[in-house]
Amino acid sequence: EFLNRIDDVIVFHELSQAEVIQIVDLMIERVTTQMAAQGMGLEVTPAAKVFLGERGYDPTLGARPLRRAIQRLVEDPLSERLLWKEFRAGQTIVVDVEPDPDDDGQLHAVFRAVEGFTPPPIEELAATGD
Repeated sequence: EFLNRIDDVIVFHELSQAEVIQIVDLMIERVTTQMAAQGMGLEVTPAAKVFLGERGYDPTLGARPLRRAIQRLVEDPLSERLLWKEFRAGQTIVVDVEPDPDDDGQLHAVFRAVEGFTPPPIEELAATGD
């Protein structure tokens, strides 16, 4: 009965690294918009995008785990640092990666503030719905 209801098979091909990076960009855009509403910028380096793509992409599951990886590796630590007031309005937060000497040199996300951020006009923020 069930097999009779199936009328087509769709094959999904494995995503390329460039496609995964595009998905990372789309998902990070939401965080960037939220940061802009707080008067801060967010910049993710190409190395950090590759890192997030590698940590969040699974060939069998596709890009579904990417949202959780971005939340775990970027949003959660960034939120904690914002709560501790390590960053302030007028700064751009740069997300990068570097080896962790306490973890056998495994890469981990790092955050640093760069002075100088001009928030977009309020109309632009309102258009995003955030």
